[in-house]
Formats: sequence, structure tokens, C-alpha cells
Amino acid sequence: MALSLTFHTLLSVLLFHVSLVSTAKHSLHHHTTHSPNHNQHLQQAYRALKAWKKVIYSDPKNLTGDWVGPSVCSYTGIFCAPSPSDPNTLVVAGIDLNHGDIAGFLPEPIGLLSHLALIHLNSNRFCGILPRSLANLSLLYELDLSNNRLVGPFPDVVLSLPSLKYLDLRYNEFEGPLPPKLFSNPLDAIFVNNNRLTSLIPRDFSGTTASVVVFANNDFSGCLPPTISRFADTLEELLLINSSLSGCLPPEVGYLYKLRVLDMSYNSLIGPVPYSLAGLGHLELLNLEHNMFTGTLPLGVCVLPSLLNLTISDNYFYEEEGICTNLTSRGIAFDDRYNCLPNKPLQRSQKVCEAVLDHPVDCHDHECSAMAPTVAPSTAGPAISPGPAYA
Repeated sequence: MALSLTFHTLLSVLLFHVSLVSTAKHSLHHHTTHSPNHNQHLQQAYRALKAWKKVIYSDPKNLTGDWVGPSVCSYTGIFCAPSPSDPNTLVVAGIDLNHGDIAGFLPEPIGLLSHLALIHLNSNRFCGILPRSLANLSLLYELDLSNNRLVGPFPDVVLSLPSLKYLDLRYNEFEGPLPPKLFSNPLDAIFVNNNRLTSLIPRDFSGTTASVVVFANNDFSGCLPPTISRFADTLEELLLINSSLSGCLPPEVGYLYKLRVLDMSYNSLIGPVPYSLAGLGHLELLNLEHNMFTGTLPLGVCVLPSLLNLTISDNYFYEEEGICTNLTSRGIAFDDRYNCLPNKPLQRSQKVCEAVLDHPVDCHDHECSAMAPTVAPSTAGPAISPGPAYA
């Protein structure tokens, strides 16, 4: 999946979806079949954008400087296309103000832009809560609000968008639990990392279609639920870095046969690594760093046919099976420092290892809600930079 598709590519996808012929970006800008004065959709767009400009109080790049007058298709960052219901009528189909450093709010009249397919507002300073009128955007395909200052509980209004496929809310100030309905919507990419989300990760993944899910750098609790296996037919990238997860890693993770990236680093996961991970034939990157895993690193993980990068540092592994002891000979980037591996450099002390290994974990005795023991990793995990997940 291409996570950073261009504006025009994604617009073309939507136009194809509604059985229209896509038009080049230049012609979309300058199509003049109907004057804005005789086009009620563009008149509504003018009212919406005029109201939006009034609540923008800082625009250092002057991107909205030309948002004047009714010719909205000529505004910077505004893109027009033929209406799905009438190819001879122009409508505002997309907004792209990425990296504008604009400060302001998203006003209720934004809901008048009912033909929007794309909203790109990455890396600005928009604040406040999302307006309920976003529910009017029934054609919205991609919503990127990442790296702003938006607040409040998870914005349930985005769950009412029937055409939405790409949802990017990372690097904001959203807080509270994730709604289970998030995973029953037909989304392809879900980015909610680097917010203030709390509570348990929902267990109801029925109907999910996502290929990329990034939960990282939030304050969830409890375990990764076994129902994660319901992502099996679609999920390619799962990132749970620094998400306050505990308990054992469920064997059901090994059912995610399409996974290419699995990053569980900087949590408090315990017990052995499930041998079921040996079934992840497409896995390229596996990062288990900075947890409390114990036992043996299974041979089946080390011989995964697509593996390029394996990190198990800062755990309590005491054995590596077979080729696991020398993965670099296969050209695999491998880090096993700070474990309890005999005859390996840069390992934990015997005293530290014994404190954990003398109390082995039986994952059969740990329910999904089980918490990790009190001995836990001590430093925070790294933040994920804005932009796509691992390519």
C-alpha cells in the first residue's frame, strides 16, 4: 500500500469510484464551464471558506491570502473537480494545506463543502475540537489532520463518514478511549499515534479492513487482545510502540499472515515469544525491544524468509536457537544486546537476570487483562516522526 499518495492520485481514485473520468490537476484548477455566480455548490463553498478564513488568526506563509471573492477554484490549496452527479458542474473536491503552519479553528460551515474527497491539513496549528458538520462529507476519502493541536475525546464524527479509507489523527491531543466502531469501519489506514489516548485497546475488530494500524505513543493499558487475528486478511503493518501494553503476546498475532512490519517495542510485555510468529512469511521487520520477554528466541522466527531486521534488545531472553545466534551472517540487521544470553557481549548481569528468570511466566495463567509484574522497563520509548509508517 502506498501511504503517501499524491493529492491528484487520490482524487483520481475517488473520481474512478464514482465512475467519472479524472481530470489533470491543472484543468481542475481552471475549468470554467460554469461561473461561480451560477453554481450553488461553489456559492456554498465560498460561504464555507469565507467563514473558515475568519477563524484563521495566523497564516505565516499567506496561503489563504488569495481566499478572496467567489472564484474559489483559484484559491491556493483548493481543488475543484466535476460533480459526481453532474460532470458539467464544478465542485470543491479537495483541500491541501499541508505544512502551512496555519493557526485557527475548523468552523461548522466546513460542512457545506459536501463534495470533498480529500482534506490534507498536516503540520499546521489548528486547535479546538472537530465540528459535527464534518458528518456531511459523505464523499470524503482521506482525512489527514496530523500534527496539529486538536483536542477532546476521540472525534466520533469521523466514524460517520461512509467513504473514508485513510484516517490520520496522529500528533494531536485527543484523549480517552478508542471507540470499538473505529475498527468496524472500512478503513484502509488508521493512524492514531502520539495522542493522549487511554484505556484498553478495543477487542471488537469485527469487520475490519485496515492494512496499516499505528497505535504507538499513547497510554493504553492491558494486553493486545487475541481478537487482533481478525485483521488477518488485510493487516500489513502494526505498530504499538510505547503504548503501555502488558501481559503476554497472544499467539493469534501469528495469524496475521500478511504482516510486513510488527513493532511492539517499549512496552511491558512478558513471557515467551509465541512460536506462531514463525508463520509470518512476509515479515520484514520485527521489533520486540525494551519489554520483559523471556525464554528462547525461536528458530522459526529467525528463518522467516522475508526477514530483514530483528531487534530483541532490552529483554530477558536466555537462549537463541540455531541460526538465531548469528543472524548477521544472513545479512539480517540483528540486535540482541541487554538480554541474559550466555557468551554474548553486552548482556545484563547475572543478578538482574536471576531476579526475573527465577519467576517464569506461564502465559496460560495470564488472562488478557493481566498486568505486567512490577519490574518493568524504565525509560520511555521514542516518538514516531510525522509521515508514513515503514515503507
